Amino acid sequence: MQKAWRLLSSAPLSELFGLIVVAIYIAAAIFGPLLAPYGEAEVVSKIPFAPWSHEFLLRTDQLGRDTFSRLLFGARNTLGISIATVCLSFGVGGVLGMFTVIRGGWTDRLLLSLTDALMAIPPLIFALILLSIAGSSIPSLIVAIAAVDMTRIFRLTRSLSANVLATDFVEAARLRGEGLSWIMFREVLPNILPLLVAEFGLRFCFVFLSISALAFLGLGIQPPTADWGSMVRESAALISYADITPLIPAAAIGLLTVAVNFVVDWILHMSSGLRDDERRRL
Repeated sequence: MQKAWRLLSSAPLSELFGLIVVAIYIAAAIFGPLLAPYGEAEVVSKIPFAPWSHEFLLRTDQLGRDTFSRLLFGARNTLGISIATVCLSFGVGGVLGMFTVIRGGWTDRLLLSLTDALMAIPPLIFALILLSIAGSSIPSLIVAIAAVDMTRIFRLTRSLSANVLATDFVEAARLRGEGLSWIMFREVLPNILPLLVAEFGLRFCFVFLSISALAFLGLGIQPPTADWGSMVRESAALISYADITPLIPAAAIGLLTVAVNFVVDWILHMSSGLRDDERRRL
């Protein structure tokens, strides 16, 4: 922790900015319902698109619901679904990637060929096909996007694991008679974990943007559940009147994407510094 704090204190302003923004988003997702002045789907005005005021900080939407409240509720919904999707894709794709490269043989060739075939399909089109079959519920959304993202996690984990398997300590573990699970989780995973953590942040950005894009198209999180992508679509008509309200949820999406990339850079920098200290000790 002391080394991490030393690296954090010497981090550039961009990385500190990213950490602060991500912390604010996490706080909004956790405590948003407590901070929101109105309910998620509560109609608080009889006037659609009521103007900005002390009562409605970010005006109302086309149904008279408070935009600021829905923005806070949308943080929990959008971030929660994104994190669940990335965890599912990493859990399945990462384990399969390590398993196939260690097992080898026809299992590795079969899954690699299947992954190549799925990666040939554009991700958004693949997600639209799966959602059209399974429906637009939240579990279907998580599984569909995780299935799209899982192929890339599988290829990355397989490639990183193949490099680790060529080392002497893995060969020594095999000679000791260690089983498949030991090699996967005690030999391979600790050596590829820093890169997977960094990739987790990058894949979170892609998943987050995919969920927002599907919601904008009407195939993501369904009303009356708040979502930043659907909020942009619902208030898009205001752009014709030079109103910036539709840009607020869009800016929330863009700001989080930039901040997460800054945090990923800091994680890579921190892990590199910790590895350098370990090499110096050795």
